Amino acid sequence: MATIKSLSLLGQLNKLSYVNRHFSTTKLTAAKQMTVRDSLNSAMDEEMERDDKVFIMGEEVAQYDGAYKVTRGLWKKYGDKRVIDTPITEMGFAGIATGAAMAGLRPICEFMTFNFAMQAIDHIINSAAKTFYMSAGRVNVPIVFRGPNGAASGVAAQHSQCFAAWYTHVPGLKVISPYNSEDCKGLLKAAIRDPDPVVFLENELLYGVQYPMSDEALSKDFVLPIGKAKIEKPGKHITLVAHSKAVELCLEAAKELSGKGIEAEVINLRTLRPLDVDTIAKSVSKTNHLISVEQGWPSCGIGAEILARIMESETFFHLDQPAIRLTGADVPMPYAKSLEAAAIPVAKDIVEAVKKLLKVK
Repeated sequence: MATIKSLSLLGQLNKLSYVNRHFSTTKLTAAKQMTVRDSLNSAMDEEMERDDKVFIMGEEVAQYDGAYKVTRGLWKKYGDKRVIDTPITEMGFAGIATGAAMAGLRPICEFMTFNFAMQAIDHIINSAAKTFYMSAGRVNVPIVFRGPNGAASGVAAQHSQCFAAWYTHVPGLKVISPYNSEDCKGLLKAAIRDPDPVVFLENELLYGVQYPMSDEALSKDFVLPIGKAKIEKPGKHITLVAHSKAVELCLEAAKELSGKGIEAEVINLRTLRPLDVDTIAKSVSKTNHLISVEQGWPSCGIGAEILARIMESETFFHLDQPAIRLTGADVPMPYAKSLEAAAIPVAKDIVEAVKKLLKVK
């Protein structure tokens, strides 16, 4: 009897062992999680290793490992000549970086926040963006201006504004606004390799967030195309278009709407200039409804541009209802926590807008 019990117990243990082994294997083959911070760091590290013309300059990027630790470890690996701490003078180091790009190097110019890039706007626009055109194509400016942009947390108006629409307005610039870790790695590598000036708008609140990275994305050869949006979630009833952290809000709203029988298609723009209007138009032609979502100001914003492009095209005739844009409030970002929360759209706002547009209670 004892032998039979022992054999039965052994069988159960073997079965449990098999389940554990199978579960462990499944976990090992699943996509690796990586923070946005580490994906950006990985992209710069790989491109600096690949091309000795690539270097980084900005405030606290070297010995301090970056204000947000995005450049962590790069100074120790590449030294003072390729990871350069600068004085607090955005106009000064943006000008040096732009001149270095004109001379054939590939600088990555980090701003501690794009709110401070206003100090350097003359070099970004008048020096970097216009030179290729003004030199009749003889002088390229392969520079990346990168750093956090948009709403942060508890840092008020001088640190929390979204300037995506400012840069998207300017011919000669390419403007990227990524969402997750794969976006950040693939698009930053593409930006560094690009022959033209690129404004790369990150999000401070996403730096520490982990997202899955496919085996392809972990490869040193992984590069995403600039100017191509991604459908994050397919749907058939309404199209939600967003960039940066607003994509997360749309995905949260889409999940809630799915429980109500509404399947929203969520488009992650990834690039703002050039804007992938074709992907938006194709989606709207299927869903017949459109809402754009952003955390920036409403006047002359990204959403305004998207709606205008759709209105001016044949896609307009596929709309069953007027398109809507959800944006941040038309005010400087408040400091008070309650007012700050009211100044930017949340998932609940998107859900209510969708239900209103589709006439669903």
